Amino acid sequence: MDLLTRERLRSSFHAVPDDARAVGLYEWNMRAAAAVMELTGAVEIVVRNAADVQLRAWATARHPGSSWLDVVPLHAQGKNDLVVPRRRATRGGKRAEVHGRVVAELSFGFWRYLFESRYLTALWTPALHRAFPHGPADALTRQREVRTRMQQLHFVRNRAAHHEPIHGRDLRRDHDYAIELLGWIHPGAAAWAQDVTMLGTVLGARPSI
Repeated sequence: MDLLTRERLRSSFHAVPDDARAVGLYEWNMRAAAAVMELTGAVEIVVRNAADVQLRAWATARHPGSSWLDVVPLHAQGKNDLVVPRRRATRGGKRAEVHGRVVAELSFGFWRYLFESRYLTALWTPALHRAFPHGPADALTRQREVRTRMQQLHFVRNRAAHHEPIHGRDLRRDHDYAIELLGWIHPGAAAWAQDVTMLGTVLGARPSI
């Protein structure tokens, strides 16, 4: 197919050298990528809302009257990652800053990095572990497991968003990571995502190679 170059189809041809089957695998990869974006989008919304609740409570207790956006102890890159969302939320300063608008502008990557070990003492222990009340009982184990799932979901989301091959990846594990992570926040969130997202169905329709 002229519009799908062999360069773009290279990973599909590597998996299945037959042209028709390679195109079929590429088309399935497209559907899988869309399903990954859908599921990780659900994870992003639920995680950010759960984390925001805990960060608000943390800021209220430690810095009364302040938004956590102003007092959260981030490293330089984390602080930089707040600049553009705040600018977008205020339309470059043309309207008042509304907390919820800023939170909605924060990227999946921003939230993923909040669960890294560098913030174990500053944020995880005093606040963020409470966002996952149904996770592993030990707080340190919970942090490691949340971090792993957020890392993997962030990685596959970026692959999917850039139309990169994901057909050779263990997407079943990614699916299970997402559902499990949501369940650690609230069992109802896991059940909701299981019902409304399509990755599980798409995985069942993967072409044989």
